Amino acid sequence: MSNMALSKLKLIFTLFFLQAFLTSPISIQAAPANSDLFREYIGAEFNDVKFSDVPINPNVEFHFLLSFAIDYDPSGSSPTNGKFNVFWDSDNLSPSQVSSIKNQHSNVKVALSLGGDSVNSGSAYFKPSSIDSWVSNAVSSLTSIIQQYNLDGIDIDYEHFSADPDTFSECIGKLITTLKNNGVISFASIAPFDDDQVQSHYLALWKSYGHLIDYVNFQFYAYDQGTTVSQFINYFKTQSSNYNGGKVLASFISDGSGGLSPENGFFTACHRLKSEQQLHGIFVWSADDSKKIGFRYEKQSQALLATPH
Repeated sequence: MSNMALSKLKLIFTLFFLQAFLTSPISIQAAPANSDLFREYIGAEFNDVKFSDVPINPNVEFHFLLSFAIDYDPSGSSPTNGKFNVFWDSDNLSPSQVSSIKNQHSNVKVALSLGGDSVNSGSAYFKPSSIDSWVSNAVSSLTSIIQQYNLDGIDIDYEHFSADPDTFSECIGKLITTLKNNGVISFASIAPFDDDQVQSHYLALWKSYGHLIDYVNFQFYAYDQGTTVSQFINYFKTQSSNYNGGKVLASFISDGSGGLSPENGFFTACHRLKSEQQLHGIFVWSADDSKKIGFRYEKQSQALLATPH
């Protein structure tokens, strides 16, 4: 075979392999994005709910989110610039009970949520004195709590702010970075909802530090009570666009006071998202409210997530 013929043959093979290489990642990107992650907030309402009360399906990844750790003094009257205290029902949700539920269920992880809506009947404000001092205090106090309780991650649920979005972004971003780099946590999530001030703070954080945030616990139940399935799907797509590239979870509130309730089609919406490979998980607010209705929707959520589509 002449050199020219060999060269042509090499060129054909090169083009063939190049084409195969360029087209193959498309099939990788189209891989299913559904997840079997179920998350539940617990402990904010002090009604004696325990981890062991909540049904746990062995075929899902299950996260309990202790609610809340807040950087206020123990009386809940004054902000403490990143020095966090435990404000959840620690009598029923203690370090030994965390160890017990994790030992009984290999699929369970436990995290703590920061902030929340209120403290001592007033709003819980994010109020740092400075970025560096807040981060230093937060890393120290949270590392202590996380290690004492044998926790796996943190969730950011501040809803009221006495700081601008960039300050919030730097404080929370540096906190997550440091805790992850130190091996203190293995995952982090944020819990925004559709409010201009709230979104401005979380979207600033997402823009700078979104690559470090594993899940977006978007509070879809903060939309109006009576939300329809089609409205929910539209809200979900809007927020997935806002938190582009993030694992935005579907959510409902146990007492049915807002958003799309399980009675009105929440699971219909989840099936639709699952069929479109967009169901990254489900979270619930909260175990405290679900206790009185026997956790029926927790069971239904986990069964849906555990079923291959």
